[in-house]
Amino acid sequence: MVDTETFVPDAVAEIEDEIGDANAVIALSGGVDSSTAAALAYEAIGTQLTAVYVDTGLMRKGETDEIRETFDYMDSLRIVEAQDRFLEALEGVTDPEEKRHIIGEQFIREFETVAKEVDADYLVQGTIYPDRIESEGTIKSHHNVGGLPEVVDFEGIVEPMRDLYKDEVREVARALDLEAVVSERMPFPGPGLAVRIIGEITEEKLEVAREANHVVEEELEEYEPWQALAAVIGKATGVKGDNRVHGWVVSVRSVESRDGMTARAQEIDWDTLQRIQSRITGSHENVARVVYDVTHKPPATIEYE
Repeated sequence: MVDTETFVPDAVAEIEDEIGDANAVIALSGGVDSSTAAALAYEAIGTQLTAVYVDTGLMRKGETDEIRETFDYMDSLRIVEAQDRFLEALEGVTDPEEKRHIIGEQFIREFETVAKEVDADYLVQGTIYPDRIESEGTIKSHHNVGGLPEVVDFEGIVEPMRDLYKDEVREVARALDLEAVVSERMPFPGPGLAVRIIGEITEEKLEVAREANHVVEEELEEYEPWQALAAVIGKATGVKGDNRVHGWVVSVRSVESRDGMTARAQEIDWDTLQRIQSRITGSHENVARVVYDVTHKPPATIEYE
């Protein structure tokens, strides 16, 4: 485990040394990784830091409002409404890696735009060790690692937590006295719901995925999963009322893990699963069925893309 008494001052000093008197922007998603990186950077360089939250249109239900409330203490917080730009860039794209690279590039371009406005030379990111391992091992590209474009208009990218695992990041967050809503928050992928939608991303699939994920997180909170999610994985035949429908199939997944490198599917009781399927199929007229994923990691990954 990380020694927070040593890590925190060392990380703050590293950020100070790398950025110096320059300005920086940080990619803030609201998750524990980026939030902890933001707290470290804010302690290191204060008003030289501009926190940037990009609403990609791929976020969880109520995410943007929660960001406003949680980080209102940061005067420099910028919320960028970029839904149309992201969804337009992803239109017609079905390949998982291509989706990740498009999202990674679009993120960087949004940050570059803000950086020019605030005259920032550096980008701070909440990249952690598993992100680097999975990207370097070609398991999947992370939008903030393997998904970065070849040309980035920053003097430097600062990643103070690049050698930490998720549970260690939580320890650092607690040491920094971040609210439990941040330090204990369930992991959510940088590319957002894009990796919980198989194939092309459409408004209808996003609507289904967003509501289904909300249901799953609510219903499975008592199980304290490492990660619980819902993914739109295809279509199948179903019956709604007296009508035959060819509707969406939603897969529910809930896993236990220490660091996200390996994971075990949780055993969820039947009544809970039935309640989940009832709420999800009832939330959208074109959801035909709900399935539960019992696959561990490996052989599966936690996310679907």
